[in-house]
Amino acid sequence: MDVGLLGPGTVTWQLHADPAMWVAGIASLYLQALHPRAVAAVVQNSNFQEDPLGRLLRTANFVGTVSYGSTEEVEHAAARVRRVHRTLRGKDATGKTFRIDDPELLLWVHCAEVHCFLTVLRRAGYRLTDAQADRYYDEQRRTAALVGLNEDEVPGSTRGMADYFAATLPELKRTADSEVVYRFLHRPPVDGVLRLGLDAYEPLLGHLAYSVQPQWAIALHGHRPYPEPAATALLRAVRTAALLVPAPIRWGVVPDGHVNKAIRRLGLRVAPRRSLLPS
Repeated sequence: MDVGLLGPGTVTWQLHADPAMWVAGIASLYLQALHPRAVAAVVQNSNFQEDPLGRLLRTANFVGTVSYGSTEEVEHAAARVRRVHRTLRGKDATGKTFRIDDPELLLWVHCAEVHCFLTVLRRAGYRLTDAQADRYYDEQRRTAALVGLNEDEVPGSTRGMADYFAATLPELKRTADSEVVYRFLHRPPVDGVLRLGLDAYEPLLGHLAYSVQPQWAIALHGHRPYPEPAATALLRAVRTAALLVPAPIRWGVVPDGHVNKAIRRLGLRVAPRRSLLPS
């Protein structure tokens, strides 16, 4: 039976099916934007302002495939990402050209992403032990290897992740490019019927996701967040409301319905739930 890269016995399998992942995913984009070269790569190579939902959906689709897809689907998605990264270049503030697949940049994007996934979901009320949190980071080393990183060089524990951010902090700062991302994530330039939802999106997702980043990241961005207690309360309220929607419907909203596809492939017994969390 092909359970894919990780399988139903992992923390990842249970955690990534939670609806708070949408807030966590947006939070990770704010955090990633604080690395000057990483954000320059996005601004210079992405059409995200013309295709507002494209990058978020592509990222969500990749995470969903890696978390729940078959081995063949995972390998195909990873090969596509590596192929695209190999062809792209960016220019830093000095005008020097750099590769998008520079391991330092790939590691930053990975760590910013999985750190937000874990910390935002825990803050939203998803209960994990410290051992399960460490196990999650260790599992995510395998996803980092898919984009070309060496597993042994990727933080595999809460302590390791904290040490990584402490070492990387001096390189991070607010830039003109990070401001582009900040404004975009708060109020993406969508058209048509989607525009009608912007007044709800901005406070409930855009600014909420900004406010649940690490405090040091918010300080670097320099914009006022929701107060911490208010941000936590709103995050938990948004998650609670989403959990009222039947799980198969929620999982079907994710691009390509990866969780539902995994259940069809492997059987109902693998449906994500807390009782499957490894101890």
